[in-house]
This record gives sequence, C-alpha cells and structure tokens, in this order.
Amino acid sequence: MDNTRKFNLAEEREKEMKAILLSVYNSLMEKGYNPINQIVGYLLSEDPTYITNHKKARSLICKIDRDELMQELVRHYLAN
Repeated sequence: MDNTRKFNLAEEREKEMKAILLSVYNSLMEKGYNPINQIVGYLLSEDPTYITNHKKARSLICKIDRDELMQELVRHYLAN
C-alpha cells in the first residue's frame, strides 16, 4: 500500500450521473413511457412527476443537480 492513488472527482461524478440517467431511462422503458420525452420534460420543467417512481427512479433523478446534468449532456453532445 505504498502507492499513491489519484481520484478525479469530476470523472466520478460523471460516472454517477450516467449510471443514474441510465437507471431512470430503463425504469421509464419498463413502465412503457417514452424515456427521452419524459426526461426532457423533467429537465425543462424541473417537475419530478415526469419521472416514474418505478424502481425509485424519481428519487434517483432528484439526486442530480438539473443544471449540472444539462451541462454534461450538452458537453457530450458537442464533443461527439
């Protein structure tokens, strides 16, 4: 254990957001919703009722700062 470990908090946060978003997406799919429309509705309105409670998806998405999530989505969209 003499090695120094380096952690990148931004990278960890990005991974956490992606995992939450994928989980919410899958929960919406399972319930028969159009996940893209529902997530966009949530992002635009900040109304959590766009997200199902199935598998605690609503509480998961509320753990992410909406502005931070939108910034990350735009960053990834423009980077590709």
